[in-house]
Amino acid sequence: MTPPDPALGLPLTLEEWGELDEDVEGELVDGRLEEEEMPTVLHEAVVAWLLWTLRAWVAPLGGFAFGSELKLAVSARRGRKADVSVYLPGRPLPGSSQSFTRRPPSILVEVVSVRPRDVRRDVVDKKQEYAAFRVSYYWLVDPQARTLEILELGADGRFSVALSAADGVHDVPGCQGLELDLAALWASIDALPADEH
Repeated sequence: MTPPDPALGLPLTLEEWGELDEDVEGELVDGRLEEEEMPTVLHEAVVAWLLWTLRAWVAPLGGFAFGSELKLAVSARRGRKADVSVYLPGRPLPGSSQSFTRRPPSILVEVVSVRPRDVRRDVVDKKQEYAAFRVSYYWLVDPQARTLEILELGADGRFSVALSAADGVHDVPGCQGLELDLAALWASIDALPADEH
């Protein structure tokens, strides 16, 4: 079955959203396709660094890290795509042939963009949705402010700050043996050339 054309503005089910062609961008919000953030080179450099770091740590342990196209059914009418999704060992993984998953990752990472609408989506909307989805840790990385905030889900179903940092090397909450060197992350983006003219 072919999903409806999102350009027509018709409501989509999670299943229809999952089956959209890969070149159709967007997250599902209350049955409607919502435009995703437009990532910059800076955004993608930070995502690549984090994905590489997390994958190198978790894969030998038997876990898995996914990039930004993993579709997550966070509720009955909402589907999101985080910048990085990590399933720690023992967490049920999505099936390999599924177009989306209802299985919450252990960690979701969002790299905060500069547009106010995108900031609100990451810091307010997704924070509430990911807590309800039972994600154990939610990371917010802001490359402009050069900050990392790691939120941990409590027994009350709410996130609280487990780590807030701007520089230094830090043991990562919930990730035994993983250290994040924020100076190395910021240095990696400082290596990018100035804007082209």
